[in-house]
Amino acid sequence: MNDLKLTLPWPPSVNTYWRTFNGRMIISQKGREYRKAVQDQILLQRMKKHFDCTLRVTIEAYRPDKRRRDLDNLLKATLDSLTHAGVIEDDSQIHDLRIHWGPTIGGMLKVKIEELAWL
Repeated sequence: MNDLKLTLPWPPSVNTYWRTFNGRMIISQKGREYRKAVQDQILLQRMKKHFDCTLRVTIEAYRPDKRRRDLDNLLKATLDSLTHAGVIEDDSQIHDLRIHWGPTIGGMLKVKIEELAWL
């Protein structure tokens, strides 16, 4: 089974990911900066994999500080950025999605992407 492990920066909350401009919803400046940061990390980590099959994505989230946060707010920017960077074709490929808190403070995400051969 092919898989990929990435360490990504802490994403913006879904609450700050979108903005309204001229009556349309667009990705905010923070969202665009995060997309660029993910692309840079993929290049730095030399991860040139592209998945075009069904996937399992597991995310271990290391909070940047001790404030309370919602795990589900981390998903949109992260998955969109992986798509934008060409690692995955589309979120719809993901058939198994898991996210949990890491044991320490760190301000990063550890992402594992695995092919699901059985689907």
